[in-house]
Amino acid sequence: MTHDKSIHILSEEETEKLIAQFDRESNVRRFSGVPNIIIKGLLILFTIYVFVVTLVISLPEQVRRSAFLGILVFIGYLLYPIRRGMTKHENRIAWYDILLGTLGAIAFFYYVVNFQVIVGRAVLLQPLDMVMGVIGIVILAELCRRVVGIPILVVAAGFITYAFAAGFSLRRVVHQLFYTTDGIIGTPIGVCSTFIVLFIFLASFLEKSGIATFFIDLANSIAGFASGGPAKVAVIASALEGMYSGSSVANTVGSGSVTIPVMKKTGYKPEFAAAVEAAASTGGQIMPPIMGAAAFLMAELTNIPYAVIAVSAILPAMLYFTGIFLMIHFEAKKLGLKGLPKEEIPHFWKLFIAKGYLFLPVVILVALMSWGKTPAYAACFAILAAVVVSFFRKETRFTPASFVDALCGGSRNTIGVAMACAIAGIVVGIVSLTGLGQVLISVLLSVANNSLFLALVLTMVACLILGMGIPTTANYVIMATITAPIVVRMGVPVLAAHMFVFYFGIVADITPPVALAAYAGAAIAKANPIKTGVTATRLAITAFIIPYIFVFSPSMLFIDTTVPEVIRIIITSVIGMFGLSAGLEGYMRRHIALPLRLLLIAGGLLLIHPGLLTDVVGLVLIAIVTVTQYMGKKR
Repeated sequence: MTHDKSIHILSEEETEKLIAQFDRESNVRRFSGVPNIIIKGLLILFTIYVFVVTLVISLPEQVRRSAFLGILVFIGYLLYPIRRGMTKHENRIAWYDILLGTLGAIAFFYYVVNFQVIVGRAVLLQPLDMVMGVIGIVILAELCRRVVGIPILVVAAGFITYAFAAGFSLRRVVHQLFYTTDGIIGTPIGVCSTFIVLFIFLASFLEKSGIATFFIDLANSIAGFASGGPAKVAVIASALEGMYSGSSVANTVGSGSVTIPVMKKTGYKPEFAAAVEAAASTGGQIMPPIMGAAAFLMAELTNIPYAVIAVSAILPAMLYFTGIFLMIHFEAKKLGLKGLPKEEIPHFWKLFIAKGYLFLPVVILVALMSWGKTPAYAACFAILAAVVVSFFRKETRFTPASFVDALCGGSRNTIGVAMACAIAGIVVGIVSLTGLGQVLISVLLSVANNSLFLALVLTMVACLILGMGIPTTANYVIMATITAPIVVRMGVPVLAAHMFVFYFGIVADITPPVALAAYAGAAIAKANPIKTGVTATRLAITAFIIPYIFVFSPSMLFIDTTVPEVIRIIITSVIGMFGLSAGLEGYMRRHIALPLRLLLIAGGLLLIHPGLLTDVVGLVLIAIVTVTQYMGKKR
């Protein structure tokens, strides 16, 4: 097999352009000179607001959330143009963007200023209240279109249409959506404005500290020497980077700009190289201790502490990345690929001693949450730690410019998540107003004929379809509101039901036909996007299997289990992933015939499913094939 020996690492400008192409939230205007100073000033003022209302003063929830959105709406219209492709360096903002941003801010701050009066009126809104409510909803929707995309607006519009069809008046709908904590300023934006925003700032500070480069070097020192080393490096680096990156597309482009060219040079096909990076980067959102924004919403919606959710997610995440790692290993063995030259591999201990301090913010974060501190409290101290540890070495030290960039980056990255949360709040508000949730539960239970498995399949399909154009956060909120209660009603623990929805909302990013993370990876690798998406789905097959297993066997999430049982589950699940990966790749020490591949896949699935009988049968099946591979003559 021939392949290109040259490596083209994407420049910073090429990386930013690629992220903007596939990630709408990164499609922002670029300013210079005085306008740039003004925009940065606004972003820093928003940062000050976040930390003041979090640490210093206490405001009524309606006031705090409305002010949060009012500020972001104004800044959002200055940053995001009316259509994509208008983000070149310019120092001019269209007059209508300034007008829309100002009107939107006025609408939300109208509620802030008149909060007590409006609450006292209940549903008896005055004409001016109605006008401001309608303006606020419409302008918020337009900004969401610019930042997030049209699909989520189509979903929200469908729910609003249902409310009108059910006989609710415009006055009643506006009151529910704009002036109560069951709508736009409901739980999703409440969590976003307290927990999620702080973790976005933490991610920004970690990124500016140079931790991404450290993760890639660390992964190289661990796995660079192995067969097909660059692909294994990509998995480790993406898993580490995914701990703080909330975007699978940004993660794919960020680390993939380095790892994908190296994988291609090693001998991997372009589609496989891009798929490895996309699958690993997408899995970053399920990687504790810092999971995606939806995990914080899960904590709020289920009343389960975030620390408990993070611990419960450890084993499924470990199996996810183990599966990808093993499939890469067997692919490399099948192709006869080698690792990186010794001189290109950093020394692990030298690297860890030199830059291991960059892990300290994450260690402090985990420690504080383990001691019972709130995620907001832990995030604030982790941010402070990120600034402090950066001064340990000159090359990671924050300068005034990089510190400002970290603050501005955090504020800017909050806009997309906040818009998705606000519009998701519309769906939650309409479900609460109309009682639609109970109707949907009755319909789905009837369609599923009280079959838990069929109900799970329908939920999975809905999550994947919804995830084609809706961010993970909004996808989770909508499905947690509509379908998770159905699964819970059928006897599944609350955490298992919500984790099921959470997982399938995430893997939508690599599931064709709309697989943005896979498409971003394909653009770097110059590969076929559909083939890349199909390959990424195959690599991430465990993400489609594990949710079913922890629904039927919640012990995988450490629910109602013991330490010996947890140890047994870990050991048997890893062996199961070995069998499943070898069966899917069709290679162990040599090529595996189809009947034996089916035995491996069956044995792997049985071992991943917790249970003594399934473990014994699975071990026997995998042992039979493994013995034939190692005893037979290698072709």
